[in-house]
Amino acid sequence: MWIREAVAGDAGPLAQVFYAAVQAAGGYSPAQRNAWCDRAPAAQNWAERLNGLITLVAVDAAPVGFVSLRGDDGYLDLAFVGPAHAGKGVFSQLYAVAENRARSRGLGRMHTQASVVLHPILLAKGWTVQRPNTVTRNGQSLQNFIMEKPLQTQA
Repeated sequence: MWIREAVAGDAGPLAQVFYAAVQAAGGYSPAQRNAWCDRAPAAQNWAERLNGLITLVAVDAAPVGFVSLRGDDGYLDLAFVGPAHAGKGVFSQLYAVAENRARSRGLGRMHTQASVVLHPILLAKGWTVQRPNTVTRNGQSLQNFIMEKPLQTQA
């Protein structure tokens, strides 16, 4: 497996990873998962969603996970790993590259709205919860957490 930046043609496979990861997300009911994402987004729509983000892709013959970061303010916008690769260190590898990118841009912090799945993983990486949060998607309430991590400059 290797990590690379997203390239043209990744939108469709990344939309599939997103859909599969949401549908497998523990901590949310089937109704909540369907409200979040009931089908894979169209490749063109997903390409537009990723436009302007730094998207890092884990590849093992095909994309198996990705994270997207806003390079201007350190917002970790998307973080998804396909179910077959979950729990195998894929996110940790992606995250390490993303954090290094944020540091190299001189950003003072990273922040996100973490799902109940991502929340404990980020806690283990030194993030803190600013507050619990609830978002509504298609009539369903989904819990997440507003989190952040200060980035000290490396000497």
